[in-house]
Amino acid sequence: MACKNSLVVKQIIDLYDQISKLECLKPSKNVDTLFGQLVSTCLPTDTNIDVTKMSDEVKDMRSNLIKLCGEAEGYLEQHFSTILGSLPEDQNPLDHLNIFPYYSNYLKLGKLEYDLLSQHSSHVPSKIAFVGSGPMPLTSIVLAKFHLPNTTFHNFDIDSHANTLASSLVSRDQDLSKRMIFHTTDVLNATEGLDQYDVVFLAALVGMDKEAKVKAIEHLEKHMAPGAILMLRSAHALRAFLYPIVDSSDLKGFQLLTIYHPTDDVVNSVVIARKLGGSTTTGVNGTRGCMFMPCNCSKVHAIMNNRCKKMMIEEFSAIE
Repeated sequence: MACKNSLVVKQIIDLYDQISKLECLKPSKNVDTLFGQLVSTCLPTDTNIDVTKMSDEVKDMRSNLIKLCGEAEGYLEQHFSTILGSLPEDQNPLDHLNIFPYYSNYLKLGKLEYDLLSQHSSHVPSKIAFVGSGPMPLTSIVLAKFHLPNTTFHNFDIDSHANTLASSLVSRDQDLSKRMIFHTTDVLNATEGLDQYDVVFLAALVGMDKEAKVKAIEHLEKHMAPGAILMLRSAHALRAFLYPIVDSSDLKGFQLLTIYHPTDDVVNSVVIARKLGGSTTTGVNGTRGCMFMPCNCSKVHAIMNNRCKKMMIEEFSAIE
């Protein structure tokens, strides 16, 4: 196993060397090929690799690689959001989301996150905040279209151009144009209003290193309402070469509920926590909401796929 792990890490280092030499990370045949190979190399979950215990050299490489992945992902979303927003006026861009290469992954991730949320929330959230929504706010769109038809989504991004593109995507949709709101701000400057959300999502690429990620989480903990749910994206095993890891120790002031590590082509792990100090049976404004009633087909993936998922979901009691 050690030999296999070393071989995989060497492959990742080789790909990093090629990616780091690219003049531009915008979508192109070469860029798409290299990042496709990188993702395929990092998908296997049958390894014992712990990136936090690797050499300083590999850790530095990983840190740089995550930043390159984030930059490339931003360009990719911008590229396809521009294409969709440029469709003829009589077409709804949301009817053509399947042209985005990873749309099916977002469908799976959105379903997974909805299922996990329904396990830990007693009411349907009326307002959700997504921090770091980007030019293609696919998580918000998928949840709004397929899982939470009566919920309002407030999308926060530091980039005004990203918000302009994202707003254009939903502007022609009669339903989502009324339920998707965009705010251009740094999350660290957002204070008033964060306590009005039942659920806050923190995107994987908000906080590209440990220090920045913890700073964002600490800010949310300070301003979220007691009892509100925080959902975060993390990474596990080889996938931690693509995205930052969120540890339980990063969640001070929260009750850690679940860490779920997918074993399919959904790359991100999902972390769910609850802001300490509140009731688990009422909304953030103290009013009792409608109970979640997931149908049999909406059970958490871990239950549906016990064969290989059983050890990939961790349940936690309250952490003071």
